[in-house]
Parts: sequence; structure tokens; C-alpha cells
Amino acid sequence: MEAQIGILGGSGFYSLLENAETVEIETEYGKPSDKVSIGMIGDKKVAFIPRHGTKHNLPPHKVPYRANIEAFRSLGVTRVIGTGASGSLNRTFRIGQIVFFDQFVNMSSGRQDTFFDNDEVAHVSSASPYCPGLRARASSTATSLGIDHRDSGTVVVVSGPRFSTRAESQFFANQGFQLINMTQYPEVSLARERGMCYLGIGIVTDYDAGIVTNEGIPAVEYSEVLKIFSQNVGKVKSVITELVTSLPNERSCNCKGSLDDAMVKV
Repeated sequence: MEAQIGILGGSGFYSLLENAETVEIETEYGKPSDKVSIGMIGDKKVAFIPRHGTKHNLPPHKVPYRANIEAFRSLGVTRVIGTGASGSLNRTFRIGQIVFFDQFVNMSSGRQDTFFDNDEVAHVSSASPYCPGLRARASSTATSLGIDHRDSGTVVVVSGPRFSTRAESQFFANQGFQLINMTQYPEVSLARERGMCYLGIGIVTDYDAGIVTNEGIPAVEYSEVLKIFSQNVGKVKSVITELVTSLPNERSCNCKGSLDDAMVKV
């Protein structure tokens, strides 16, 4: 089976696909998070992987990121859309907003974060890790649907599964980072190593550990994250449906050439 577009997110995104079939895939990096569902959105064939597993049994640090991206590659996927909850580190990024990331800062550790760890060496440019073309199209789509969103945002990625201390949250905010998340890295960089376009979509669900402790903002709790995410996931599904339907088959961005000058030659 083949697919043009891959989606990584929660199990709530299954409903996006029409006439979906489920397949098991084994890669040289192991199995992906779960079985892969393949169906249609408009005239596009789309593959979906629940990032944390169908039963949400995989915490962020145990997600098989390489296997997920490699499974997409084996199906012929050239564009990946990664969705997830994000905490705000800046009051202007409001709860319930959708954010299309343009930069990440990796503060996670211990994750297998490259395909080039054997005989081949590559130094892939990550200056603009998120596909600018997909991001612009997604922002335009959200605008046309009247959805409150931000067309850019820097997300700091932490290992999890615990949430930040107030000191950590304040540190990240002081650095100018705007959002916090546990899964964007190495997902986006692995997609780039495979020449795929990647669109990162965050739903702002909380104000992390309070941003400013003396303003009485409550610290993040998982139950509240789940509640806000559920209330707003329909917006993301609407954006994805309209976006995927409108995408041209051919890519005009530079993502597919990410390895052109990256390989070390001897």
C-alpha cells in the first residue's frame, strides 16, 4: 500500500480518514507506535499513526520516533503533519489557540534522534526545520475557516513525562521560548533527514507551570490538558481536512533536497 501524506497524533484523528484500512509495518528500526491506518482525505491517500499508541500506552520518551517516520517513508509519504498539545510560555499565546511551529529548541535527552548513526554521516541543515510552504498554507486555511491561530512559534521540547517545575518553566520563558511540548523532537528532524515536509501543529492547552507565579495562574494538570485538547481538536481536524484536500501533488519547497549537500563524502 502507498500514501502521500502521513499524520501523527492522538486517536481522535482516526475519523479523518475515509474507508481506512489497517496494516502492520515492521521497519529496520522496529515497529511504529501502532498499526498504520490508510484511507482517503479528498483525493489524497493518507496514513495515520497514533503517536502514543491506540491505548496511549507509550509515554513521550518511549515513542518509536524513527520507526514511525520510517514506516511513512516505506509507504511513499512525502509530507508529514504532527499534532499535539502544547503549553504556553507566553501570555500572548492563549489557551485554545492553534499554533503552527516554525522553530524548536531541543531540551530532551536520550532519544534516538538520527538515521545516520552507522556507516553514513550527514549534517542536515535545521535552520528552518518546519516546511515553510506547508506552514503558510495551514495558516491561510485556518484564516479562511475563522480559527484563532498563530502562524509561527518556537517550541521547546522536553523529555517528559513529567511537567516542568516553576523554575524550569520560568527559565524557558526567560529564554524567549513561547511554547513547550514533549514530542516535536526528534520527529521533525527525522522527517527532514528523510526529505519529507513537516508541519507541526500545537493546541495550546495550558500555561505550563504558571509563567508568572505571582499572577495566580494555575500550574498545568493532565486532566485540564485533556479537557482543553478535546474541546479544540475539532479545529485542527478542520484545518487538516481543508489543507490536505487543497495540496498540489507536486512539492515546490526545498524539503525534498535536505540531503543534497549534507552527506559526508570520502
